[in-house]
Amino acid sequence: MRPNPHVLEINTRCWLRQLRDKYGAPLTLASVPDEEWQELKHLGFDAVWLMGVWRQSPKGRDVARATPDLLKAVAAFRPDYDINDIAASPYAVRDYTLDPALGAEGELALLRAKLNGMGIGLFLDFVSNHLALDHALLESAPDCFIQAGAAEVSAHPDWFFESAPGRFTAYGRDPNFPPWQDTAQLNYFNPRARAFMLDTLKKIASVCDGVRCDMVMLNLNDIHDATWGRLLGKNGFARPETEFWDEAIRAVKEEHPHFTFMAEVYWGLEWRLQEMGFDYTYDKVLYDRMRLSGPVDVKSHLRAEKLYQKRSVRFLENHDEAPAVSAFGREKSIASAVAMATLRGMRLFYQPQIKGMNVKSPIQYSRADFPEDPFIGKLYSKIIKIADHPAFHGGEWALVEPRPAAPGDAAFNNLLCWSWHQRRTYKLIIVNYSQNRAAGRVPVNASAKGDSYAFFDELSDIFMVRAAGEVRPDGLLVDLPPYGAHMLDLEF
Repeated sequence: MRPNPHVLEINTRCWLRQLRDKYGAPLTLASVPDEEWQELKHLGFDAVWLMGVWRQSPKGRDVARATPDLLKAVAAFRPDYDINDIAASPYAVRDYTLDPALGAEGELALLRAKLNGMGIGLFLDFVSNHLALDHALLESAPDCFIQAGAAEVSAHPDWFFESAPGRFTAYGRDPNFPPWQDTAQLNYFNPRARAFMLDTLKKIASVCDGVRCDMVMLNLNDIHDATWGRLLGKNGFARPETEFWDEAIRAVKEEHPHFTFMAEVYWGLEWRLQEMGFDYTYDKVLYDRMRLSGPVDVKSHLRAEKLYQKRSVRFLENHDEAPAVSAFGREKSIASAVAMATLRGMRLFYQPQIKGMNVKSPIQYSRADFPEDPFIGKLYSKIIKIADHPAFHGGEWALVEPRPAAPGDAAFNNLLCWSWHQRRTYKLIIVNYSQNRAAGRVPVNASAKGDSYAFFDELSDIFMVRAAGEVRPDGLLVDLPPYGAHMLDLEF
């Protein structure tokens, strides 16, 4: 996989259902027509993350169909929904085998071989914190899960369920939110639970090129301890001397040296997880600053340590976040896409995002019959294709500091600027990240051809020729409308 790769998240159940309707055939993952994958490769995607391929949980499905907030969310955009279209959450995994609705045993390995032959990597999910309520391990090894007594159940009845007569097991939980009542919480202080999950991870690694690991910080010893406290000791297990992720990543990479680990992580723990061996970690800080703050805060974040930037996952949307078009606003979402697609790190896109869908669907809803926005879709295709150029992957990235267009004009502070330099190619990205016009002078660290610079704006398909004597001393003068952008190419 290239440096600064492009990865596409696909809601597998919805997507395969769409393809079956499109081709009028009972397709499985291994029989998806090659042209569907080739289209993604043509756009410039290095890998696909097939979200939600693992065997569904019948108990998880029942929980979903009885969850009022979930049903209300579906009814908001599909009042006439069919309850049979509500499935279990992909993150309540009953078993790490391909769900029969998506294909037969062995198809993931076949699919991986096909994709690799096209130059595309395959990412799958690994949900380390919990398993589905009906996972076989709950019956065969109940001590692998957090167990509670009558006192704990009485104090927090919504945290636990009766997994067997007289036995109470904890639901999976993030300490900042209500528990996930379709899951059972693993006990990471139990060596047997760790060994089981490591073995599971190794099996996953044998059929794909990377994993997106869900909520990885919940399994850190200190956070696990802080979340579950005395229950861990009461269950008879002491705090381990080592971290699960240190052991797991090392063990998998001994067998698969090029395997890629992507972490969903928050709470300022990104660098800590990178130090444990994660190749990429979610950059929710950048997402929040781009959505809620201004260009000054965005630039401040982009001045972070070089290795941290290189190993960050940049995104504007995924299955957890609201649609970018509505969360950012239409114009701002496009400006944000230009920025995100050209930064260092992994660039993660969500399939509904690049089609301009403006509906957030619960991941338990197995249809994707939402209206698409052709204009947004074409712009995303263009931006991603432009950012497919080798310079945006193998070149040197540099933050560029703009200057005032005129004395006393502070609008230049609203410009986000950076460059990519590879051999005789120079790419200059300029984004007005504000709702007002912004002008400024942008330094150009590249030589002119003769007495002029000939920039080609790949976004607008317009040439910009400027005298070298004008550009060299003070920078390229730009004047952009609200959320306007240039994606400039200069060969010298």
